[in-house]
Amino acid sequence: MARIPKIVLLIESSRASGRAILNGVANFARYHGPWSFFWEPAGLEKVGPMLRTLEADGIILRDVDTLREVRAFGIPAVVVGYSRKEIPGLINVVTDSPKIGRMAAEHLLQCGFKQLACCSYRSTPWAGRRARSFVEHVRAAGFAVSEYLTPPPARINWPSERRAMARWLESLPKPVGVMACNDDIGVQIMEACKLAGLAVPDSVGVIGADNDELVCGLADPAMSSVAVNFERAGYESAQALDCLLRRVRPVPRQIIVQATHIVARRSTDVVAVQDAAVAKALRFIRDHTRGPVAVAEVAGAAGLSRRVLERRFRRELNSSIQAEIRRVRTDQIARLLVETHLPVSEIAGSLRFPDVPHFARYFRAGKSVSPLAYRRRFGSRAAGA
Repeated sequence: MARIPKIVLLIESSRASGRAILNGVANFARYHGPWSFFWEPAGLEKVGPMLRTLEADGIILRDVDTLREVRAFGIPAVVVGYSRKEIPGLINVVTDSPKIGRMAAEHLLQCGFKQLACCSYRSTPWAGRRARSFVEHVRAAGFAVSEYLTPPPARINWPSERRAMARWLESLPKPVGVMACNDDIGVQIMEACKLAGLAVPDSVGVIGADNDELVCGLADPAMSSVAVNFERAGYESAQALDCLLRRVRPVPRQIIVQATHIVARRSTDVVAVQDAAVAKALRFIRDHTRGPVAVAEVAGAAGLSRRVLERRFRRELNSSIQAEIRRVRTDQIARLLVETHLPVSEIAGSLRFPDVPHFARYFRAGKSVSPLAYRRRFGSRAAGA
């Protein structure tokens, strides 16, 4: 009887990202195992002295400071990045931080914010990359951006830090759209808004990243966030580790955790444009994503002629009415492709497209990829995929 590989998992389950990674690993093992698991949420610091007795064949773990034990034993390893830079010689799992920053910037700009800001952790590589991408994208769009840095997570005194955040937020021109480098710091920004007497989202729109649904739901109001596909990354981590165990080449040296879409909640449910007619038009478009919308209908809802509304639209958003309709509809399709397992034909029908070919052409025009290819790239990794 073939020996079953023993895999050590040192991934916390207290956060949605950790649970999603573990679920992805479990899905791989379910269909490509069997594997035997030793799981310790407390991490390597607790397990380090036990590694020899565990007789592990492979390990998937967070990037803690005591990785030398893993190196010393020569165990095939996949390292999920958080606090450190990538570890040479090991397979590294890293989030697509530049895309996260860009998507957050695009969302706030599409909400109409012309004053932008971001908040991230000091001396934390992934947070710095997200913030830099956000700043670069905002500046490329022609707007200034304010930045605020907190100490790294382990060294923050949140009561005093929230007071400092409140003073920073008070100093910003309003309304302002703020990106937080993750959901944790996004919640703290919203608490700082309460200290400063600033209404979310009317004065301050807030978007986080990682889309931890519990954290976002506990925020008041519920917080928008950039969704990141940690479950697929867990599956691909297990797949890469399996290649190491079986000595199959090629083995990826890096696994990218893909940002997939924006989950918009009340913290950015605002149209921050000064032109009241354009604001009405934007609200009408967003309220009618489940079916086709004609430009004439949008103009009627705004109380203007099509020509006048087009001119004001371009002045406020540098975009056409039709382009905004297509963007909102395409984003709705993308979310359904990633968050559900509904057949493409059912999604097309629910959004009132006349047929699947028309639906596919519409989506490809907005995302430059077919609906099925988009789902394969960004959806949860299916068994056998």
